[in-house]
Amino acid sequence: MNDWSGIGKAIIFAGVLLIIIGAVILFKDRLPFGIGRLPGDIFIERENFRFYFPLGTSILISIVLTLILYLWKK
Repeated sequence: MNDWSGIGKAIIFAGVLLIIIGAVILFKDRLPFGIGRLPGDIFIERENFRFYFPLGTSILISIVLTLILYLWKK
């Protein structure tokens, strides 16, 4: 392989990732689960205070990206 093959793979990966992110954003209302409202997400609301930390969503995204990158390396 030549020097450009790595750049080509990275561009294809970025394109596929953008398509997946775009599809999730486009169809987020039709998904059986709410992205950002998964079990494990921390949401605290008080009178003048709102705190949101998407822990469950972050873990899910991390697992999905880890699997994608693992399959990419193989």
